[in-house]
Amino acid sequence: MARTALQKLSALVLLASFTAAVDVAIPLNPARDAPVISPSHISLSIEADRWTSWSGTTSRNEFFYNTLDNLKQITGAPPNIRIGADSEDHTFFRSDVDFQEAVFPDPTANTPYPEAASLVVGDSYYATTRFLPPGTHVTWGVNFGAQNLTSAYLSTRSIVKTFNSAEVKKAGIVLDYLEIGNEPDHLVKDGLRPPTYSSADWVQEWTSFANNISLAAGITEKSYTKFITSSLAGLKWGMSPSKAFDAGLTNSKVGKLISTISQHQYSGNFCSGGDFLLQALMDKYTIRSNLTILVPEIRKTQAHGLKFILGETNSYACHGAPGVSNTAGAALWQIDYSLYASQLGIENLFFHNGVGYKYNMIQPVALDRSSLTGESLATPEPAHVQPTYYAAVVVAEAIDKSTNTRVAEINVDHPWISGYAFYQGSQLQRAVFVNLKGHFASTTTERESVHIDLGFAGNARGGRGPSEMTVKRLAIKTANDVAGLTWGGVSYDTKDGRPTGRVTVEKGKVSEGVDIHATEAILVQFL
Repeated sequence: MARTALQKLSALVLLASFTAAVDVAIPLNPARDAPVISPSHISLSIEADRWTSWSGTTSRNEFFYNTLDNLKQITGAPPNIRIGADSEDHTFFRSDVDFQEAVFPDPTANTPYPEAASLVVGDSYYATTRFLPPGTHVTWGVNFGAQNLTSAYLSTRSIVKTFNSAEVKKAGIVLDYLEIGNEPDHLVKDGLRPPTYSSADWVQEWTSFANNISLAAGITEKSYTKFITSSLAGLKWGMSPSKAFDAGLTNSKVGKLISTISQHQYSGNFCSGGDFLLQALMDKYTIRSNLTILVPEIRKTQAHGLKFILGETNSYACHGAPGVSNTAGAALWQIDYSLYASQLGIENLFFHNGVGYKYNMIQPVALDRSSLTGESLATPEPAHVQPTYYAAVVVAEAIDKSTNTRVAEINVDHPWISGYAFYQGSQLQRAVFVNLKGHFASTTTERESVHIDLGFAGNARGGRGPSEMTVKRLAIKTANDVAGLTWGGVSYDTKDGRPTGRVTVEKGKVSEGVDIHATEAILVQFL
């Protein structure tokens, strides 16, 4: 097939010299089981101990607000926000505390920004929820690990007070869920429960807590706010949603107030340090195997009429692996990971973030020590987005401003390339392709690319399909890059988190296909 101006421009952009080819047939009509994808499919989980660094105290954190609002402008809805995680089970309420009082362990090379050992909060801490973008849906976690029902009850009352305030109501910021405790399957490991602690013990204890907290929060079958559970760390720890269901989790009156099951999932962990390969994270097969292991739990959850989400997820647990989680390669991993998750019945993914964590999408405040090594910085590193923020932008644009966007994986017979088609109702609109082959700073050969010959299957438009398209590229120099990415010529690496630059897209005929380079994602808009 003769190359056109579109392919020539694509080749010049990243100086690709090697081109293979793959035929791709995109269904013109979505399958009946193609899921509707939420505008907030990629959302944020935020460590509770430094929440006010994200939100602001007496005024909002403009940088954080802007980065959320950017996504809202694309899809019409801001990301959902979950506040809690490890420090959720170290949080206590005291009415005389102004915002928060936190005690942190000493930083280490592996953990430059450790979670708080103790966090005491007051009403003003929860009240900062008002600084989120209008329309934000929120999950707040309360302490279960400490077995202090009084403190959990008081925290819940304060949370409800916040969401009943005139300012929060006017902004349409709503409390979707209360989460009672974080990762109960880790309570034994953390020394908070005896070695014999089982799923049945947890269900019994959770039910007791929920009975009291439902009264404090006014949660009923008719209320908007519901419970989210079980926030399990991983299937290998001996607990699972299935075991919780078998132990009667949803049998009680308060158990029927659960509307969503939250599973936590990572691709591995950096808890003890070590060397991690970026290409291993980006591997197409590994991405799928790390998610398909959850399918039995997803199906069991759906059989109970409940939603299944990843309430906390990211690349490598314990804040990410340096030189991997904070790179452009991780952005491509996140695009494929989040979109493939949608195909399995995972309705939202909350990517975990904390101040100074390596795998953050957003660093919301200036850092005075390195997030990679813990070393003090001569000059503080200002607030900034990290490469995975671009993954959220790409997925947001693919979803667009619709509450009826459906997504279906495209069959791409290639070991490195993934593809997803997006439909408004039954009409094909866009496609995302990701080339997960790593092009690294150490790569000595010229950059590879693959030519995608596009075709269509189905009866829409008389079976012919669209004839013209535009192509938008996530431009990355190398998979190791920690900054300098652009999305269609636009950069989010700015002081205020707002995009800058002139939007550039390539126009061409569908029949001519498109090149996708190693370590690149593209959005194809069909005209």
